[in-house]
Amino acid sequence: MTDKPDEKHAGRAEDESDDKTDKNEAARPAEERNLEKAKSETGTGSGVEQRAPEQSPENLPGPTGEVHAVGERRGMFGVTGTGDTSGYGGLVAAKVFPAPTQKPYGGWFDEVAGALEARLEATELTSAIESVVVHRGEITFHVRREDLPFVAQMLRDDEALRFEFCSGVSGVHYPDDTGRELHAVYHLTSMTHNRRIRVEVTAPDSDPHVPSLVSIYPTLDWHERETYDMFGLIFDGHPALTRVLMPDDWPGHPQRKDYPLGGIPVEYKGGSIPPPDQRRSYN
Repeated sequence: MTDKPDEKHAGRAEDESDDKTDKNEAARPAEERNLEKAKSETGTGSGVEQRAPEQSPENLPGPTGEVHAVGERRGMFGVTGTGDTSGYGGLVAAKVFPAPTQKPYGGWFDEVAGALEARLEATELTSAIESVVVHRGEITFHVRREDLPFVAQMLRDDEALRFEFCSGVSGVHYPDDTGRELHAVYHLTSMTHNRRIRVEVTAPDSDPHVPSLVSIYPTLDWHERETYDMFGLIFDGHPALTRVLMPDDWPGHPQRKDYPLGGIPVEYKGGSIPPPDQRRSYN
């Protein structure tokens, strides 16, 4: 026969256990107790409310499967052989572009794209826009290079667009993007509507010509010269396309991927320092 537990003594044990728990909890440092409380309330491991993804979703990694590759990058600095002393010689990373985005783009992106498409349809230049890419909260219009001046004129003058200011043009070189090795990227700002967009055109390495936009955006005068100097893009119609950083007789364009790393041996107090790709390895 099993004896029933003494209910009176059982209740007393429970009270003593609760009392000890309360005393132990009170003895814990206040910072530790507050951190545990914050963890339970926020659902995070740090106890700090993590709102960065909601506040800046453009900083999240791009969705997988929505990019296309244009080659791969090996090593950290493009050096091969014993010249790579960085320790990253075995690094292999794919070079990828965001894929074109389908409508609707969202927010004022649709207003800009719609106004631009309406103007192009009225002038029978619907094929001037090759693709539209929305990536990390920014919109880029990829334009055929022969239609670039007309599209830029509309972006500046149309009442619904009013991109009055072009803050610069940047050159990019993708040797593995066959037929589109050289890119020119324009950054446009609408001070009327407080908006920013990008316009991008491409040119093959064998024909590195892009129409100049200096007559539409005079601020591009020196920017186009610098892009020509560093990447070899020739801006047809520029009033005076000359080098601005390198000497006039300098061979090649230093920011192209096929430009020799280090390039010219440097002399210092009678000693000759070889280019990085010719130095000995330390591993």
